[in-house]
Amino acid sequence: MQKNKRKIYLDNAATTAMDKGVFDKMKPYFGEIYGNPSSFHSVGKRAKDAIEEAREKVARVLNCKTSEIIFTGGGTESDNLAILGLAKIKGRGHIITSKIEHHAVLYPCEYLEKNGFEVSYIRPEKDGIISVDNILRVIKPDTFLVSIMYANNEIGTIQPIKEIARAVKKKNKNILIHTDACQAGGVFDINVDDLGVDLMTLNGSKLYGPKGVGVLYKRTGIKIEPITYGGGQEGGMRPGTENVAGIVGFSEGLELAQKNKEKENKRLIALRNKLIDGILKNISGSELNGSKELRLPNNVNISFSKVEGEAVILYLDSFGVYAATGSACTSKSLAPSHVIKALGKSDEVAHSSIRFTLGKDTKEADIKFIIKILPKIIEDLRKISVIR
Repeated sequence: MQKNKRKIYLDNAATTAMDKGVFDKMKPYFGEIYGNPSSFHSVGKRAKDAIEEAREKVARVLNCKTSEIIFTGGGTESDNLAILGLAKIKGRGHIITSKIEHHAVLYPCEYLEKNGFEVSYIRPEKDGIISVDNILRVIKPDTFLVSIMYANNEIGTIQPIKEIARAVKKKNKNILIHTDACQAGGVFDINVDDLGVDLMTLNGSKLYGPKGVGVLYKRTGIKIEPITYGGGQEGGMRPGTENVAGIVGFSEGLELAQKNKEKENKRLIALRNKLIDGILKNISGSELNGSKELRLPNNVNISFSKVEGEAVILYLDSFGVYAATGSACTSKSLAPSHVIKALGKSDEVAHSSIRFTLGKDTKEADIKFIIKILPKIIEDLRKISVIR
Protein backbone atom coordinates (compact mmCIF):
# COMPACT_ATOMS: atom_id res chain seq x y z
CA MET A 1 0.00 0.00 0.00
CA GLN A 2 1.43 3.37 -1.05
CA LYS A 3 1.92 5.79 1.78
CA ASN A 4 0.44 9.27 1.56
CA LYS A 5 2.30 12.52 2.13
CA ARG A 6 -0.71 14.37 3.49
CA LYS A 7 -0.74 15.44 7.15
CA ILE A 8 -3.90 14.72 9.12
CA TYR A 9 -3.74 15.81 12.77
CA LEU A 10 -6.33 13.98 14.86
CA ASP A 11 -4.90 14.46 18.36
CA ASN A 12 -6.71 17.64 19.34
CA ALA A 13 -7.60 16.27 22.79
CA ALA A 14 -3.87 16.35 23.55
CA THR A 15 -3.37 19.86 22.22
CA THR A 16 -4.77 22.10 19.53
CA ALA A 17 -2.84 24.22 17.06
CA MET A 18 -2.86 27.84 18.11
CA ASP A 19 -5.35 29.96 16.20
CA LYS A 20 -3.63 32.65 14.10
CA GLY A 21 -5.88 35.32 15.54
CA VAL A 22 -4.91 34.23 19.04
CA PHE A 23 -1.22 34.38 18.20
CA ASP A 24 -1.61 37.86 16.70
CA LYS A 25 -3.19 39.07 19.96
CA MET A 26 -0.29 37.63 21.94
CA LYS A 27 2.56 39.04 19.86
CA PRO A 28 2.86 42.50 21.49
CA TYR A 29 3.39 40.91 24.91
CA PHE A 30 6.51 39.05 23.81
CA GLY A 31 8.40 42.26 23.15
CA GLU A 32 6.61 45.60 22.86
CA ILE A 33 4.63 45.33 26.11
CA TYR A 34 7.18 43.54 28.28
CA GLY A 35 6.74 45.07 31.72
CA ASN A 36 6.16 43.17 34.93
CA PRO A 37 2.44 43.54 35.77
CA SER A 38 3.34 44.11 39.43
CA SER A 39 5.46 47.18 38.63
CA PHE A 40 4.01 50.62 39.34
CA HIS A 41 5.41 52.38 36.27
CA SER A 42 3.51 52.81 33.02
CA VAL A 43 5.28 49.90 31.27
CA GLY A 44 4.11 47.53 33.98
CA LYS A 45 0.64 49.06 34.01
CA ARG A 46 0.14 48.25 30.33
CA ALA A 47 0.83 44.60 31.08
CA LYS A 48 -1.46 44.67 34.12
CA ASP A 49 -4.25 46.24 32.07
CA ALA A 50 -3.93 43.44 29.50
CA ILE A 51 -4.38 40.83 32.23
CA GLU A 52 -7.44 42.55 33.63
CA GLU A 53 -8.97 42.91 30.17
CA ALA A 54 -8.40 39.17 29.64
CA ARG A 55 -9.96 38.43 33.02
CA GLU A 56 -13.06 40.40 32.03
CA LYS A 57 -13.37 38.43 28.77
CA VAL A 58 -13.16 35.10 30.60
CA ALA A 59 -15.62 36.26 33.26
CA ARG A 60 -18.16 37.21 30.56
CA VAL A 61 -17.97 33.71 29.06
CA LEU A 62 -18.34 32.06 32.47
CA ASN A 63 -20.97 34.57 33.65
CA CYS A 64 -19.06 35.27 36.83
CA LYS A 65 -17.20 38.05 38.62
CA THR A 66 -13.68 38.97 37.53
CA SER A 67 -12.54 38.36 41.11
CA GLU A 68 -13.55 34.71 40.70
CA ILE A 69 -11.04 34.07 37.89
CA ILE A 70 -7.58 32.78 38.84
CA PHE A 71 -5.04 32.45 36.02
CA THR A 72 -2.73 29.44 36.43
CA GLY A 73 -0.06 27.52 34.52
CA GLY A 74 -2.56 25.06 33.02
CA GLY A 75 -5.29 22.53 33.71
CA THR A 76 -3.17 20.33 35.96
CA GLU A 77 -2.26 23.22 38.23
CA SER A 78 -5.88 24.39 38.37
CA ASP A 79 -7.10 20.91 39.36
CA ASN A 80 -4.40 20.64 42.03
CA LEU A 81 -5.14 24.10 43.38
CA ALA A 82 -8.86 23.36 43.62
CA ILE A 83 -8.51 19.98 45.34
CA LEU A 84 -5.40 20.42 47.48
CA GLY A 85 -6.15 24.06 48.24
CA LEU A 86 -9.58 23.16 49.57
CA ALA A 87 -8.25 20.15 51.47
CA LYS A 88 -5.70 22.36 53.24
CA ILE A 89 -8.58 24.45 54.58
CA LYS A 90 -10.69 21.42 55.60
CA GLY A 91 -7.89 19.44 57.27
CA ARG A 92 -9.74 16.14 56.89
CA GLY A 93 -12.94 14.75 55.41
CA HIS A 94 -14.44 12.88 52.47
CA ILE A 95 -14.12 13.54 48.71
CA ILE A 96 -16.10 11.97 45.87
CA THR A 97 -14.65 11.66 42.38
CA SER A 98 -14.78 9.14 39.52
CA LYS A 99 -12.53 6.39 38.22
CA ILE A 100 -12.31 8.08 34.80
CA GLU A 101 -10.92 11.44 35.90
CA HIS A 102 -7.72 12.86 34.48
CA HIS A 103 -4.67 12.05 36.58
CA ALA A 104 -4.52 15.75 37.50
CA VAL A 105 -7.53 14.95 39.71
CA LEU A 106 -6.82 11.32 40.60
CA TYR A 107 -3.25 11.83 41.81
CA PRO A 108 -4.06 14.71 44.21
CA CYS A 109 -6.91 12.58 45.58
CA GLU A 110 -4.56 9.61 46.05
CA TYR A 111 -2.11 11.92 47.82
CA LEU A 112 -4.84 13.10 50.17
CA GLU A 113 -5.80 9.49 50.96
CA LYS A 114 -2.27 8.99 52.27
CA ASN A 115 -2.71 12.03 54.48
CA GLY A 116 -5.88 11.35 56.43
CA PHE A 117 -8.62 12.01 53.88
CA GLU A 118 -11.13 9.51 52.51
CA VAL A 119 -11.94 9.35 48.78
CA SER A 120 -14.74 7.49 47.00
CA TYR A 121 -14.10 6.69 43.32
CA ILE A 122 -17.32 6.23 41.36
CA ARG A 123 -17.21 3.67 38.55
CA PRO A 124 -18.99 4.79 35.37
CA GLU A 125 -21.77 2.88 33.68
CA LYS A 126 -20.77 0.74 30.69
CA ASP A 127 -21.34 3.71 28.37
CA GLY A 128 -18.88 5.84 30.35
CA ILE A 129 -21.46 8.03 32.10
CA ILE A 130 -21.33 8.69 35.83
CA SER A 131 -24.65 7.99 37.55
CA VAL A 132 -26.03 10.75 39.75
CA ASP A 133 -27.57 8.13 42.05
CA ASN A 134 -24.22 6.43 42.55
CA ILE A 135 -22.77 9.72 43.74
CA LEU A 136 -25.65 10.35 46.13
CA ARG A 137 -25.28 6.87 47.64
CA VAL A 138 -21.75 7.51 48.90
CA ILE A 139 -22.26 10.97 50.39
CA LYS A 140 -21.27 11.06 54.05
CA PRO A 141 -21.70 13.62 56.82
CA ASP A 142 -18.11 14.82 56.28
CA THR A 143 -18.20 14.92 52.46
CA PHE A 144 -16.95 18.36 51.41
CA LEU A 145 -16.15 18.00 47.69
CA VAL A 146 -17.48 16.25 44.59
CA SER A 147 -15.11 16.48 41.61
CA ILE A 148 -16.44 15.11 38.31
CA MET A 149 -15.09 16.08 34.88
CA TYR A 150 -17.39 17.77 32.35
CA ALA A 151 -16.16 15.65 29.42
CA ASN A 152 -13.66 12.80 29.41
CA ASN A 153 -10.34 13.35 27.67
CA GLU A 154 -10.02 9.74 26.45
CA ILE A 155 -13.47 8.46 25.52
CA GLY A 156 -15.16 11.85 25.20
CA THR A 157 -18.21 11.04 27.33
CA ILE A 158 -20.16 14.05 28.61
CA GLN A 159 -21.09 13.94 32.28
CA PRO A 160 -24.37 15.33 33.69
CA ILE A 161 -22.66 18.07 35.69
CA LYS A 162 -25.75 20.23 36.06
CA GLU A 163 -27.81 17.28 37.36
CA ILE A 164 -25.00 16.16 39.66
CA ALA A 165 -24.63 19.64 41.16
CA ARG A 166 -28.37 20.06 41.66
CA ALA A 167 -28.82 16.67 43.32
CA VAL A 168 -25.77 16.96 45.57
CA LYS A 169 -26.68 20.48 46.72
CA LYS A 170 -30.24 19.32 47.45
CA LYS A 171 -28.86 16.62 49.72
CA ASN A 172 -26.23 18.84 51.34
CA LYS A 173 -25.84 22.45 50.23
CA ASN A 174 -22.42 22.70 51.90
CA ILE A 175 -20.76 20.18 49.58
CA LEU A 176 -18.74 21.94 46.90
CA ILE A 177 -18.77 20.93 43.23
CA HIS A 178 -15.62 21.00 41.10
CA THR A 179 -15.49 20.10 37.43
CA ASP A 180 -12.49 19.67 35.18
CA ALA A 181 -13.85 21.30 32.01
CA CYS A 182 -10.61 21.31 30.00
CA GLN A 183 -12.06 19.27 27.13
CA ALA A 184 -15.40 21.09 27.23
CA GLY A 185 -14.26 24.72 27.50
CA GLY A 186 -14.30 25.43 23.79
CA VAL A 187 -17.24 23.16 22.99
CA PHE A 188 -20.10 23.58 25.49
CA ASP A 189 -21.79 26.23 27.57
CA ILE A 190 -19.66 26.92 30.64
CA ASN A 191 -21.95 29.36 32.44
CA VAL A 192 -21.06 28.50 36.03
CA ASP A 193 -24.47 29.48 37.42
CA ASP A 194 -26.28 27.26 34.93
CA LEU A 195 -23.94 24.37 35.71
CA GLY A 196 -24.16 24.96 39.44
CA VAL A 197 -20.43 24.48 40.03
CA ASP A 198 -18.30 26.12 42.69
CA LEU A 199 -14.91 25.43 41.12
CA MET A 200 -14.06 24.84 37.47
CA THR A 201 -10.82 24.10 35.59
CA LEU A 202 -9.99 25.27 32.06
CA ASN A 203 -6.90 24.89 29.86
CA GLY A 204 -5.71 27.10 26.98
CA SER A 205 -4.14 24.38 24.85
CA LYS A 206 -7.48 22.59 24.37
CA LEU A 207 -9.23 25.55 22.71
CA TYR A 208 -6.72 26.77 20.10
CA GLY A 209 -4.94 28.91 22.66
CA PRO A 210 -1.41 28.69 24.10
CA LYS A 211 0.04 25.92 26.24
CA GLY A 212 1.11 26.60 29.80
CA VAL A 213 -1.88 28.70 30.81
CA GLY A 214 -5.17 27.83 32.45
CA VAL A 215 -7.93 29.11 34.69
CA LEU A 216 -9.45 28.09 37.97
CA TYR A 217 -12.90 29.56 38.57
CA LYS A 218 -13.54 29.89 42.31
CA ARG A 219 -16.94 31.07 43.47
CA THR A 220 -16.96 34.03 45.86
CA GLY A 221 -16.95 32.96 49.51
CA ILE A 222 -15.11 29.68 48.95
CA LYS A 223 -11.82 29.56 50.82
CA ILE A 224 -8.81 27.65 49.53
CA GLU A 225 -5.15 27.80 50.47
CA PRO A 226 -2.45 28.37 47.84
CA ILE A 227 -0.25 25.39 47.03
CA THR A 228 2.74 27.55 46.05
CA TYR A 229 4.10 30.57 47.91
CA GLY A 230 5.73 33.81 46.83
CA GLY A 231 4.27 37.14 45.76
CA GLY A 232 0.64 38.13 46.02
CA GLN A 233 -0.37 37.67 42.38
CA GLU A 234 -3.83 36.33 41.45
CA GLY A 235 -5.29 37.27 44.79
CA GLY A 236 -2.51 35.39 46.55
CA MET A 237 -3.70 32.12 45.00
CA ARG A 238 -1.05 31.78 42.28
CA PRO A 239 2.15 33.68 43.12
CA GLY A 240 4.76 34.44 40.48
CA THR A 241 5.14 36.93 37.62
CA GLU A 242 2.18 36.45 35.33
CA ASN A 243 2.43 34.93 31.85
CA VAL A 244 0.91 37.99 30.20
CA ALA A 245 1.06 36.74 26.60
CA GLY A 246 -0.38 33.39 27.64
CA ILE A 247 -3.23 34.97 29.60
CA VAL A 248 -4.12 37.24 26.68
CA GLY A 249 -4.01 34.23 24.34
CA PHE A 250 -6.16 32.13 26.64
CA SER A 251 -8.92 34.72 26.81
CA GLU A 252 -8.90 35.24 23.05
CA GLY A 253 -8.95 31.50 22.35
CA LEU A 254 -11.84 30.94 24.77
CA GLU A 255 -13.85 33.81 23.33
CA LEU A 256 -13.36 32.67 19.72
CA ALA A 257 -14.14 29.02 20.51
CA GLN A 258 -17.32 29.93 22.36
CA LYS A 259 -18.41 32.26 19.56
CA ASN A 260 -18.04 29.56 16.90
CA LYS A 261 -19.02 26.49 18.92
CA GLU A 262 -22.55 25.84 17.61
CA LYS A 263 -21.60 25.85 13.94
CA GLU A 264 -18.36 23.97 14.55
CA ASN A 265 -19.99 21.35 16.78
CA LYS A 266 -22.54 20.53 14.08
CA ARG A 267 -19.78 20.09 11.50
CA LEU A 268 -17.63 17.95 13.78
CA ILE A 269 -20.49 15.68 14.85
CA ALA A 270 -21.18 14.82 11.21
CA LEU A 271 -17.50 13.98 10.61
CA ARG A 272 -17.22 12.11 13.91
CA ASN A 273 -20.19 9.89 13.13
CA LYS A 274 -18.92 9.24 9.61
CA LEU A 275 -15.62 8.03 11.04
CA ILE A 276 -17.24 5.88 13.72
CA ASP A 277 -19.67 4.26 11.29
CA GLY A 278 -16.99 3.75 8.65
CA ILE A 279 -14.64 1.99 11.05
CA LEU A 280 -17.25 -0.21 12.70
CA LYS A 281 -18.69 -1.22 9.32
CA ASN A 282 -15.37 -2.00 7.62
CA ILE A 283 -13.28 -3.49 10.42
CA SER A 284 -14.43 -6.63 12.22
CA GLY A 285 -13.55 -6.88 15.89
CA SER A 286 -13.78 -3.12 16.41
CA GLU A 287 -15.85 -1.52 19.17
CA LEU A 288 -16.62 2.02 20.21
CA ASN A 289 -15.64 2.98 23.75
CA GLY A 290 -18.20 5.19 25.47
CA SER A 291 -21.62 6.45 24.49
CA LYS A 292 -22.01 7.44 20.85
CA GLU A 293 -24.57 10.13 21.64
CA LEU A 294 -23.31 11.59 24.92
CA ARG A 295 -19.77 12.30 23.71
CA LEU A 296 -17.70 15.25 22.59
CA PRO A 297 -18.37 16.31 18.99
CA ASN A 298 -14.79 15.55 17.98
CA ASN A 299 -14.03 12.33 19.89
CA VAL A 300 -13.74 8.82 18.42
CA ASN A 301 -12.27 6.14 20.70
CA ILE A 302 -12.28 2.62 19.25
CA SER A 303 -10.61 -0.64 20.26
CA PHE A 304 -9.42 -3.18 17.68
CA SER A 305 -9.17 -6.78 18.83
CA LYS A 306 -5.84 -8.61 18.50
CA VAL A 307 -3.68 -5.57 17.84
CA GLU A 308 -1.56 -3.26 20.00
CA GLY A 309 -2.63 0.37 19.96
CA GLU A 310 0.95 1.64 19.78
CA ALA A 311 1.54 -0.33 16.57
CA VAL A 312 -1.57 1.17 14.99
CA ILE A 313 -0.35 4.66 15.89
CA LEU A 314 3.03 4.02 14.24
CA TYR A 315 1.43 2.69 11.06
CA LEU A 316 -0.95 5.67 10.91
CA ASP A 317 1.97 8.04 11.45
CA SER A 318 3.72 6.60 8.38
CA PHE A 319 0.65 7.64 6.37
CA GLY A 320 0.71 11.15 7.84
CA VAL A 321 -2.17 10.51 10.24
CA TYR A 322 -1.54 11.56 13.84
CA ALA A 323 -3.73 9.99 16.52
CA ALA A 324 -3.23 8.69 20.07
CA THR A 325 -3.68 5.66 22.29
CA GLY A 326 -5.26 7.63 25.14
CA SER A 327 -4.38 10.54 27.39
CA ALA A 328 -1.31 12.45 26.19
CA CYS A 329 -0.11 12.69 29.79
CA THR A 330 0.22 8.89 30.04
CA SER A 331 1.35 8.10 26.49
CA LYS A 332 4.80 7.01 27.73
CA SER A 333 3.29 4.49 30.13
CA LEU A 334 2.80 0.83 29.19
CA ALA A 335 -0.09 0.52 31.64
CA PRO A 336 -3.53 0.01 30.06
CA SER A 337 -5.87 3.00 30.02
CA HIS A 338 -7.50 3.40 33.42
CA VAL A 339 -10.52 4.91 31.66
CA ILE A 340 -11.15 1.90 29.39
CA LYS A 341 -10.55 -0.44 32.33
CA ALA A 342 -13.12 1.49 34.39
CA LEU A 343 -15.71 0.62 31.75
CA GLY A 344 -15.24 -3.02 32.74
CA LYS A 345 -13.18 -3.91 29.69
CA SER A 346 -10.11 -6.15 29.61
CA ASP A 347 -6.45 -5.16 29.49
CA GLU A 348 -6.38 -6.40 25.89
CA VAL A 349 -9.21 -4.05 24.87
CA ALA A 350 -7.61 -1.17 26.77
CA HIS A 351 -4.23 -1.75 25.09
CA SER A 352 -5.87 -1.81 21.64
CA SER A 353 -7.78 1.47 21.95
CA ILE A 354 -7.13 4.35 19.56
CA ARG A 355 -8.32 7.91 20.11
CA PHE A 356 -9.02 10.12 17.11
CA THR A 357 -9.90 13.69 18.10
CA LEU A 358 -10.95 15.95 15.25
CA GLY A 359 -10.37 19.70 15.02
CA LYS A 360 -11.23 22.79 13.05
CA ASP A 361 -8.85 21.80 10.24
CA THR A 362 -10.34 18.30 9.84
CA LYS A 363 -12.06 17.80 6.50
CA GLU A 364 -14.34 15.13 5.08
CA ALA A 365 -11.53 14.02 2.76
CA ASP A 366 -9.41 13.27 5.84
CA ILE A 367 -12.11 11.02 7.27
CA LYS A 368 -12.52 9.19 3.98
CA PHE A 369 -8.76 8.64 3.79
CA ILE A 370 -8.64 7.08 7.25
CA ILE A 371 -11.60 4.82 6.51
CA LYS A 372 -9.73 3.75 3.36
CA ILE A 373 -6.34 2.91 4.89
CA LEU A 374 -7.26 1.70 8.38
CA PRO A 375 -8.80 -1.71 7.48
CA LYS A 376 -5.59 -2.80 5.73
CA ILE A 377 -3.45 -1.53 8.63
CA ILE A 378 -5.48 -3.58 11.12
CA GLU A 379 -5.42 -6.61 8.82
CA ASP A 380 -1.64 -6.44 8.44
CA LEU A 381 -1.08 -6.01 12.17
CA ARG A 382 -3.34 -8.93 13.04
CA LYS A 383 -1.30 -11.19 10.77
CA ILE A 384 1.86 -10.52 12.78
CA SER A 385 0.25 -10.05 16.20
CA VAL A 386 1.18 -12.36 19.06
CA ILE A 387 -2.27 -11.73 20.57
CA ARG A 388 -4.60 -14.62 19.81
